[in-house]
Formats: sequence, structure tokens, C-alpha cells
Amino acid sequence: MVKVFLLATGVESEVGSKKYNVKEQITQFVSKGGGIYGCGTCMKSRQIDSRDTCPLSSMKDLYQIIKDSNKVLTFD
Repeated sequence: MVKVFLLATGVESEVGSKKYNVKEQITQFVSKGGGIYGCGTCMKSRQIDSRDTCPLSSMKDLYQIIKDSNKVLTFD
């Protein structure tokens, strides 16, 4: 299973853009078994609530995702 952990402005991704329907792409990704998690501190500072498609998560969750993974990719 692919898991994505969003940090900083990444937690705003579901807001979307004029060019791409990001919310729909996230919904499809999650419905096919993917997991998206958002940094709780980043979400709270932007007043973004936990959602089914992107639950409020912690650094402990990020650590567990990395620990359980075969490969880790990072983007900035």
C-alpha cells in the first residue's frame, strides 16, 4: 500500500487548484487503498479539520509509516 504524509503547505492540497481536480484525485487514491495523512500541527495552524481522506496525524504516525516501508520518497 502507498502512504503519503503531508507536511507544511502540503496539507492544503485538498483545496485544489483551477488546473487540477486534486480533491477528486485524492478521493480516487484513497478509494483504491492508498493512504494520505496530514501533519496535525500543520493542519491545526491552518485551521484545517481532520478528514476521511486526510486524517490529522502525528510525527509518531510518520515514524511508523517510515519504519514499515520498503522505500521512502521525499519531495519538497
